Amino acid sequence: MFIKRLKALYIIIEFGISVAIVILLMRMFNKNNRFFRKWWAKLQRYLIGYSLEIVGKPDKDAKLLLINHQSMMDIVVLEDNYPADIAWVAKKEIADIPLYGQILTVPDMIIIDRESKSSLIKLFKEAKDRVSKGRVIAIFPEGTRGRGDKLLKFRSGAKLVAEKLKLKVQPIVIVGTRELLDSQNFKASLYGKIKLIYLDSVDPTADEDWYEKLYENMKETLAKHTKLT
Repeated sequence: MFIKRLKALYIIIEFGISVAIVILLMRMFNKNNRFFRKWWAKLQRYLIGYSLEIVGKPDKDAKLLLINHQSMMDIVVLEDNYPADIAWVAKKEIADIPLYGQILTVPDMIIIDRESKSSLIKLFKEAKDRVSKGRVIAIFPEGTRGRGDKLLKFRSGAKLVAEKLKLKVQPIVIVGTRELLDSQNFKASLYGKIKLIYLDSVDPTADEDWYEKLYENMKETLAKHTKLT
């Protein structure tokens, strides 16, 4: 346990230093902020130590990604692998962190205040704006981190965005990031194996039960691959 906590401390310190550097580079060369984010994410594979197995492939026509959430490493893994410029939907509390909140504000991510009654309208408006600029929206529909072994209940925001803006949706299941870095319990594995699974995309206009079926597909996929790892 001591070694796992020491590894977690190393990752947190490494993140603190490297994220600050990335923020500085993005501020200096904002037009290239995607390059610096991707470069940083790829570097983490070597600094933290993990292998990445990819199942399936990204759908170039999908404009909304729905991803299970278990660790801050979920974002790192997808930024590393996904080919398009991602616009993450994140809570305001992260953007409010001094200095480090700029990891959201500088690259123009979508920041939502969950306590605000107008948050959904803001989400619609900003998601439409980012898609019009060629970006792909990424949402954690569970709304919070799970334990990694099962899918939590989905919130309605992602469903409403997909239907309102008629966005093709690709579900993504990530396995192993909780074991690699569990920041809530402050422990990390010495070396991790991450699996990134791209599932078939869904057209929300074709089936009124698409959200429920997508949830079940992701739930079954997570259970299957969690047992295999």
